[in-house]
Amino acid sequence: MRVLVCDDDVKMGALLRRGLTLQGIAVDVVKDGAEALVRAGATDYEVIVLDVMLPEEDGFEVCRKLRERGVWAGVLMLTARDDVEDRVAGLNSGADDYLAKPFSFAELVARVGALARRGTVERPVMLEVGDLRLDRATLRAWRGAAPVELSPKEFALLEALMRRPGEVLSQFELLEQAWSYDYENRSNVVEVYVRYLREKIDRPFDRHSIQTVRGAGYRLCID
Repeated sequence: MRVLVCDDDVKMGALLRRGLTLQGIAVDVVKDGAEALVRAGATDYEVIVLDVMLPEEDGFEVCRKLRERGVWAGVLMLTARDDVEDRVAGLNSGADDYLAKPFSFAELVARVGALARRGTVERPVMLEVGDLRLDRATLRAWRGAAPVELSPKEFALLEALMRRPGEVLSQFELLEQAWSYDYENRSNVVEVYVRYLREKIDRPFDRHSIQTVRGAGYRLCID
């Protein structure tokens, strides 16, 4: 795995480089957004760890430019603040995950690993499959013109299914993508949340879009 770290704090950059390297990860460290854009455009990184507070352009703007340039590596934003406004700004810019400072290094490694396992596929803010729509920036969902109220975990699970419509996703894959490092370690948690989702996006609309593939996992049908 190759990771790009962008942080203007020299000590933090060195700490992240040393710690990630000890995990067998190849790490490049840059101090500003301009250099991050150059490196990311020239190298295929699985994950980019991006500090929000950067000189010149902040992390949100750098992330937005990365996405505009077709760089779809997983982006983990580091921030000294953990309020809703920052999270929405991060999602709007195209980020995938958030970690507030100070943080546990073990937690950072787990989040980096989870992002790498998702792969570098395009992650637009708005997802659409049939008449289902998700807005990652505002955490809102619709079936046709009807809004659907989802809990954060329900939203994350539906997002994972909508990223790969028509494909069978195993329970492990769904746990990795929707629960990330901190998922509830219960064998039936995916089954429970799939049932919740069906009650909200299928049953009221007389649909059967989430299919169970026995022994394999779940699939979101394209209808």
